[in-house]
Amino acid sequence: MIVTMDAKHRLAVPLSQAAARPGDEFHVSYDAEEDAIIFRRSTTGQDWLEILAECPIPIDDP
Repeated sequence: MIVTMDAKHRLAVPLSQAAARPGDEFHVSYDAEEDAIIFRRSTTGQDWLEILAECPIPIDDP
């Protein structure tokens, strides 16, 4: 599947390829070795503080 970025810098994945609903959350990471952006669906009920703690960028970074 090829996904193209639109003029507003958004990526749209066809619903037939990845069923998702508004409000679904995804973890996004960049794999430098593969030169790929990876989206993984977040499991529901996950602690947002735990997710925030995993963020590599400090919250007060401008």
